[in-house]
Amino acid sequence: MKPQKTIIFLSLLAALSVLQADDNKQTKPDPLNLQKPMQVNVSMVLVNATVTDSINRFVTGLERENFAVYEDKIEQSILHFSSQDMPLSIGIIFDTSGSMTSKIAKSREACIQFMKLANPQDEFFLVGFNDRVYLEHDFTSQVDDITKKVIFDKAKGQTALLDAIYFGIEKVAHGRFPRKALLIISDGGDNHSRYSEKDVKEYVKESDAQLFAIGIYNPFADAPEEKRGPSLLTELADITGGRTYTLNSVSDLEDIVTKIAIELRNEYVLGYVSSNEQHDGRWRKIKVKLNPPRGLPPLNVNAKAGYYAPSN
Repeated sequence: MKPQKTIIFLSLLAALSVLQADDNKQTKPDPLNLQKPMQVNVSMVLVNATVTDSINRFVTGLERENFAVYEDKIEQSILHFSSQDMPLSIGIIFDTSGSMTSKIAKSREACIQFMKLANPQDEFFLVGFNDRVYLEHDFTSQVDDITKKVIFDKAKGQTALLDAIYFGIEKVAHGRFPRKALLIISDGGDNHSRYSEKDVKEYVKESDAQLFAIGIYNPFADAPEEKRGPSLLTELADITGGRTYTLNSVSDLEDIVTKIAIELRNEYVLGYVSSNEQHDGRWRKIKVKLNPPRGLPPLNVNAKAGYYAPSN
């Protein structure tokens, strides 16, 4: 076996071993009892990237040589490249707080529409939250099990959004598949979490999961937490290379969930072994650049902002 292929094989084997070990652990629905997953020094850094044109259409068919990856402004050697539709472990974070009373019907429909577009091999779990966080359904590939739960959700109580995201990140880490994502359906307001924005942002940075959000906002909201909602969800999604969409009308719903599903199905996965061998636990910035084939219009690439280096 060639040395380059040996590096890739051993790195991916180590990653899969960690995932299998995590899958045997049990998680607790109470956010205060959550334990961060043990950090493991796996040498391969995997970066999910999507490419769009000037009118936001996804661009497929690119090859390894069309990408360049930089870590802290130093170009890295891409050792792994894939553009196949691989199954995902996906957590749905569903807001059932009182501020969603007039929006819960839209939320249910968004969730149901998203599930209809799932890859049959994907696995899902459902987390509901109001003034507490609760696991409505554990990992399953049966989408009907999730949609049945959502149909009976009612809006009440305060909003522990940050606790729910924290719990979702911890939970999705135990999924069977290396590719992981969270879909947050909320108005973005938070007034009852025990974790702070800083806590959650740091935890998001440590995670390999991409965050996507469907924001169902009230443009006339007076509460400070609801006004903060759009920027909060956008900031969290941007860290991971995900996106936030605003749902202004039910007529936009199908288009939004289709865009998220298509993006998850059309990602490029780039893998490299960092040229920085220090295990200092520091945040390292990632920048993905394009070397597109001649004749293509200007393209945009979206990827996660960075990762924390392993620490001894």
